[in-house]
Amino acid sequence: MKVGIIGAGAWGTALAIISARGGADVTLWSYDGEKKEFDGIDVPKNLCITKDMKDLHGCDAWLMVTPGAFFRETLRKFVPFYNKQPIIICTKGAEYSTGCFMSEILQSELQEVSDFGVLSGPQFAAEVARGVPTGSTLAGTPTTIKIGRDILHLLYINDSDDIIGTEICGVGKNAVALICGYNFIACNGENERAMIFTRAWNEVMNIGLASGAKMRTFLDLCGIGDLFLSATSATSRNFAGGMAIAKGDKPEGTVEGIFALNGLINRAGQLKTEVPILKAMQKKLNV
Repeated sequence: MKVGIIGAGAWGTALAIISARGGADVTLWSYDGEKKEFDGIDVPKNLCITKDMKDLHGCDAWLMVTPGAFFRETLRKFVPFYNKQPIIICTKGAEYSTGCFMSEILQSELQEVSDFGVLSGPQFAAEVARGVPTGSTLAGTPTTIKIGRDILHLLYINDSDDIIGTEICGVGKNAVALICGYNFIACNGENERAMIFTRAWNEVMNIGLASGAKMRTFLDLCGIGDLFLSATSATSRNFAGGMAIAKGDKPEGTVEGIFALNGLINRAGQLKTEVPILKAMQKKLNV
C-alpha cells in the first residue's frame, strides 16, 4: 500500500514512521523538504520525503497532518493532485476565522471527497515514534476505517461513526489543556483549578451535543483519554503554552489550543450555546 502523509511536523513524522514500519510505502510531504527528527529513532527505508505535491497523486490514501492554522491553505494547494483517495484527518483544531472544524473545511474545499475520517486520541508523537502502546479513535466511513486500520495497525484503534464528536473532542482538549496550563500557574489552589477544568470541559461537551455529537464519544480515547493526557502534563504543547502565557513568556512552537479556544467560542455563538468559562479564560489568556 502507498500512503501519502501531508505535514512533516512531529505528529506527521511519527505517523509516517509507524506506517512504514507496518509495511506501507510512505511519501511524506513537507513544505521545506525537512521532517521532525526523533533522537535514537531510525527512519525506515520505505519512507521518503518530498516537497513536490504531485508525488502524492498515486497514493492509496492520504493522511492530513498539517497544523489547523494552515489546513485550508494547504488543502487548496493539494486539490489538483487529489485522485479520490480516502483521507484521514489527523489534525486537531478549529479554524480561527470561521470556527470550522477540519472535516468541514475538507468537504467545502474538496467536494468530490466521499471517503474520509478523523483520527484522534491520547498521542504524544515521540512516544508513538518509539513504539509505545498508543490508542486512538478513528471515526469515518467504513472504507476509511478499514484502510486506516491497515495503515495504522501498530496503534490500538476504536472505531466510531461520530466524526463531528471526535473532532470536537480534539479541539476541546487543546483548549482545555491550554486553560489548565495557565491555571497551573495562575490559580490560587487546586480546588479552583479542578472547578475551572470541569466547567470548561462541560462547555466543550455542550457545544458537541448541540452540534450532533454523541455523549459516548466524550468517554472514548478521543475524549477523556486525550483530555487526561493533554491537560495534566507539561509535555503537552498546549499545557506548556498556557504555563508560558501565565508567566508572561511567549509560547514555543504552534499552540493549537489558542486557535481551538477561539474556534470553540465562535462555534458556540453560532449555536447560541453559553460558554462563560471559555470566554472568561479567553480574556485572561489574552488570546
